[in-house]
Parts: sequence; C-alpha cells; structure tokens
Amino acid sequence: MKTPQGLQALIDDGVIDEVLRPLKSGKEAAVYVVRSGDEIRCAKVYKDMAQRSFQQRVQYQEGRKVRGSREARAIGKASKYGRKQQEVAWKNTEVDALYQLRVAGMRVPEPYGYFHGVLVMELVTDAEGLSAPRLGEIELSAEKASEYHRVLVRQVVLMLCCGLIHGDLSAYNVLVGPDGPVVIDFPQVVSAAGNNAARTMLLRDVNNLTAHLGRWAPELLETWYGEEMWALFQAGELRPDTELTGEFEPDETEVDLDSIRQSINDAREEALIRQQGREAAAEE
Repeated sequence: MKTPQGLQALIDDGVIDEVLRPLKSGKEAAVYVVRSGDEIRCAKVYKDMAQRSFQQRVQYQEGRKVRGSREARAIGKASKYGRKQQEVAWKNTEVDALYQLRVAGMRVPEPYGYFHGVLVMELVTDAEGLSAPRLGEIELSAEKASEYHRVLVRQVVLMLCCGLIHGDLSAYNVLVGPDGPVVIDFPQVVSAAGNNAARTMLLRDVNNLTAHLGRWAPELLETWYGEEMWALFQAGELRPDTELTGEFEPDETEVDLDSIRQSINDAREEALIRQQGREAAAEE
C-alpha cells in the first residue's frame, strides 16, 4: 500500500521496512500494521490538533507534569509555542504511560519506541495470529465475562498504584488476545493525585467495564470495585496485590448514600446506552 504521511520518515530511518495495512482510525490517531525486519508490529500516527475531535482535553490534562518551566509558562499563556508544547506533551503522555505500566506488570502492548511523533508497539493478535478483536466485538459466556472482569479490575488497580487512571476505559479500549484482555489507548491518562476529577473518571472506567461484562454475568452489576479501590487508594492502603471484595459501605453519617448509588447507577446506564449506540453504528 501507499506509505501514509507520517510513516515515510520511519522507513527512511530503517525503523520499519514496510506498511502492510491500516488497522484502525480513531479520534486521536490512525494505527497501521507494519513490518520491522521479521517482526509484525503496529505504528500509531497521532493526528494533528486541528484534525482531532477530542473535546475535553483540559479536564484530562489537569495535574500532568510538564518537562520544563518554560514549556509550563507557555502552555499557561496559550501562546503559539505553548499550544505546540501542549500537543507534544499530549502525545508523549501515552508513550510514557506505556513504558511505566509495562514495567508495573500491566497487560498493555509492549512499546518499541517513539520516532518522529509515531509510537511503534506490539501488535496484539488472536490465537490465529490475526489482529485481536476488541472486547466490545465478541460474545462471552458468563464464566468468561467474570474472568475478564477480574483481570481488568486488577489492571485498573495496577494503574492506580502507579498514580494513573485510564480516563476513557471501555470495552472498546480493550483487546482480547489468547491470554485474555490487553488494555490500549492511553493519551488521555489522568493523574490520580493531581486531577480533581480523578475519582469520577476512575468510577466511570470501572462502571463502563462492569456494565458491559454484566450483560453476561449480571451478578457483576452488584459489585462496587471502583469505590472500594478508591477508598483504599485515598487511605494509602492500595497495593498491586490487594485482594478486593467488590463490597463497599460508605460512612452514611457523612455521605448521602442514596445519592452515591443513584449517580453510580446513572453512570452504568449511560455506559449501556453508549455501548448500544456503538453497536448500532457498527451495524450500519
């Protein structure tokens, strides 16, 4: 196929040898299957700011560290240089997160490097060696849905122990390989300690997964893993190997329990509606 703009520099530098086919194109980036020597990998080409449709960047960027004081000042002033640095920081966020989470033992694609603004990483495949499907594209048994939920809750815990929250986690940001779920897409990753919306985003991530997998294993809809892990995180007691129960009892003397449960149920219903909308769009 014709080499897409953004990947020619990688061919010229010998990072990759050939672009085989497009894999997917989303609101943030286009991903291609590429060959590097004898290895088949994927290359994520980030879209320019003017082409992107992601709308709530400010909320996600709160609490992120900027690498230099000059860059931080420029971003704060929203100058032309500042906007450029903000774009660079946005792209670097996913790269940094992948390396950090991989070291932490999280199930994410292995990164192979970041070249000319392009992230080269492992191509997650199924048992036949084809591109792995997304969790939102497959049917599951009740047993398998419960198993995947356990695995994914553990991935969220590992992220939180690194001080990070995915921020946009759903069945469409999870690939299913031969060994189970692999979490992808981290450009919007959130600082758990530095973002005022961190708790809300964490609960939304967990509720999105629970609402989806609860279609096959309804008992999951009665669990409260997000609330439980956030309470442990705030208390400084969350560890990568912490055994969660899925149970959570807030202090009713200080918290409006009915309001909490209603907001959680609303989030789960919203996740189901979003899921149904994606399925309807995929069928058109």
